[in-house]
Amino acid sequence: MDLGFIVTFVIAVAALFIILKILALPMKIIIKLVINGIIGGVIIWLINLIGAGFGFVLTLNWITALVVGLLGVPGVIILVILHFIF
Repeated sequence: MDLGFIVTFVIAVAALFIILKILALPMKIIIKLVINGIIGGVIIWLINLIGAGFGFVLTLNWITALVVGLLGVPGVIILVILHFIF
């Protein structure tokens, strides 16, 4: 085998590894946001299910979904506190 072929192959494999590593990072962030959103949505649904008997309901709209998606469970806690304040 030619030395130039081996060097080219190693550089190509290294470049592929770097590109895949860069693309994997945003996917992890997207997966984390989706999981936070699902968990937060379930918690808001449970709060609405239980709180409906007491007259306490959190609306699920794009703002609350964004807060819950970014912050997760602490976002739900912040929404509950803000609901009591305002």
